Amino acid sequence: MENSSLFIILQRMRIPFLVIVLSYTIAIIGLLVIDGVDIDGKHHQMTIFDAFYFVSYMATTIGFGETPYTFTYSQRIWVTFSIYLTVLGWFYGIGSLVSLLQDKLFLKEIEKSKFKKQVINLKEKFIIVLGYNQITSEIIHKAIEEGIRTVVIEKDKSKVNELILESFTPTVPVLNCDTYSIKALEFAGIKKHNCKAVVSLFEEDSMNLRIALTSKLLNKHVQLVAKSTTTNQTENLKDLDVETIANPFSIISSEINMALTAPNLLKLEKWIYGLETLVSTLPIFPKGKYIICGYGRLGKKIFEKLKSNNIEAKLVEINENKSHHFSRDEISHLTFGNADDKEMLLSVGIENAAAIIATTNDDTINLSILATAKKLNSDILTIVRENEMEDFSIFQNANIDHIFMPAKILINKTTNALLKPLSDEFIKMILKKDEHWAALLVKQLLQEINESPLLLEIEINEKKTPEIFKHLDEDNTLSMDIFHRSLHNQDQSNNVIPLLLQREKENILLPENSFPLEIGDKILFACDENAKDDIEYICQNIYEFYYALTGKEKQTIFKRN
Repeated sequence: MENSSLFIILQRMRIPFLVIVLSYTIAIIGLLVIDGVDIDGKHHQMTIFDAFYFVSYMATTIGFGETPYTFTYSQRIWVTFSIYLTVLGWFYGIGSLVSLLQDKLFLKEIEKSKFKKQVINLKEKFIIVLGYNQITSEIIHKAIEEGIRTVVIEKDKSKVNELILESFTPTVPVLNCDTYSIKALEFAGIKKHNCKAVVSLFEEDSMNLRIALTSKLLNKHVQLVAKSTTTNQTENLKDLDVETIANPFSIISSEINMALTAPNLLKLEKWIYGLETLVSTLPIFPKGKYIICGYGRLGKKIFEKLKSNNIEAKLVEINENKSHHFSRDEISHLTFGNADDKEMLLSVGIENAAAIIATTNDDTINLSILATAKKLNSDILTIVRENEMEDFSIFQNANIDHIFMPAKILINKTTNALLKPLSDEFIKMILKKDEHWAALLVKQLLQEINESPLLLEIEINEKKTPEIFKHLDEDNTLSMDIFHRSLHNQDQSNNVIPLLLQREKENILLPENSFPLEIGDKILFACDENAKDDIEYICQNIYEFYYALTGKEKQTIFKRN
C-alpha cells in the first residue's frame, strides 16, 4: 500500500487504539457482571449503556459520581482497578499520538497531501520549477508578475523553508521529496491541462536530460526549458523535442562574437532582455591578441568563436590535473600554471594583449587574474565570468570592462522563452542577421519610438482580441496597418513597429504595414505607452475598433423595453 498520512495513522495508532478498546471492554464487562443495589436496596444489574457511560467519563477522570445508583464495595473495588487500567491505556495512546505528530515521515505525508490539494485547486496557468535557488527564485518572481502561477519541487528541506519565508503572493506550492521522480511530477500537476511548462536548470546535464525524457512521456504537450552545458547534451535534448535549451556558455560566447562582429545585434538582444536601452554604449571589443584563462566549457566556446573570427588567442589552464581531459591538439595551445602568476602571464604575452578573459568557476581566482593582468598592462580590456549572483558585485566595483553572469543569462533565457515566447523567437532570428541590418533597425526604433521601446505580444483569437477575431471570422480582410491607427487623431499614426509575425510554424521578421492578418496570428510589437494602450483597445473594444477601422465614431443604439 502506498504511503499516505491516513495509512501511517492507521498503522501507528492501531495498537494504542486496541489497548484503549481492550481496557474499556474489560472495565465495562466487570461492571456488567458485578451486582449492585438500587435506591430501595433491591438487586440491580447495570445495562451496557450505563456501564459504557460511566467508564467513558471515569477513564478520562472527569468524575460525575456513581451512576445510576450508589455503588457497592465490590463495584468500587472494580472501579478503582478500572481507573488505573484505562488511564494507563490513555497515557499509552496519547504518548503514541504525540510521537506520531513528531514523526518526520508522517509530517512529510501531511505536507504532501496539502501540496496535492493546492495543485488540484490551481485553475490558472502554472509552471513546474525543479529545484529552488537564486536563479529559480527570480524566475518565480517574474512569472508571478506576468500572472502565471508556479509549483516547485525541491529535495533540500532548508531550501524549502527559504521559499516559504520568501512569502510569494500568490502562494507557491512546494513539494519536498527525495527524488525528482515520475510520482513527484504527477503530484506537481504535469498532467493537468493548465500546466504550461517544466523548468529544469540543474548543473548536472544528465539530470536535465532524464527529467526532459520523463516529462515528455508524462505529457507530450508540456513545454520544456532545460539547461545544457555541452554540445552533446544539446543534441540529446533536441532529439527529445525540448522547446527551449538554455546553454549559458553558448550564449556568452555568442554575445562575445556579436560584440566582435555586430555590436548593434548585441544591443538589440540586451534591449529585448531589458538590460540596456538603445542608446547605451556599443559593446566594442578590440582586435588583437586575447588571453583566455580557464579552458573549461566556457573557455572552449569562446576560443572557437575567436578562432572563427581569425583572432589570435592564448589559452591558460590553471588546473594542471585536467591535462588528461584535453586532446593533443588542445594541449599544444595550452599553457599550464597559476593564471595570476606574473611570469606565466608575461610568457603568454600579456603586455601586448588586447584583452584578457577570466572564465573559471571561482570568482576569487577570476578577480585575482584580472587584477594581476591590469598591473602588467593597464590598457588591457578585462572580461570576466561572474559565478555568484549576489546583490553586491565585487566585479562591478573592481572596474571590470565586461561581466558575463551565467545565472542571469539563464534567468533571461528562461523567462523570455516562457513568458515572452515571441521575443525569444525574435532573438533567434536576428542572430542570423548582420551588423548593417541591426544598425538600421536600431536607428528606426530610435526615430519612430524612443530609446527604450516597450514590447507587446498579442495573439488573434476570440478571447484576447475579440474585435479583430470577429471581423476576420466574418470573412473580412484586415491588414497590419490597423494597429498603427491613433485613437486620438485618425490623421496620426501610433509609434509602433511590428517586429515579428508568427503564423503556425512560419516566422515573418519585420512584416509590412500592408501585411494581411489571419486568425491565429501572433504578433510582437515595439511601441510606446500610448501605442500599447491603443492596440489593446482596438483589439478588445468595439467602439475603438470601429473608429480605427473607419475613422468614424460608432453610434450607440439603445433598445426600448
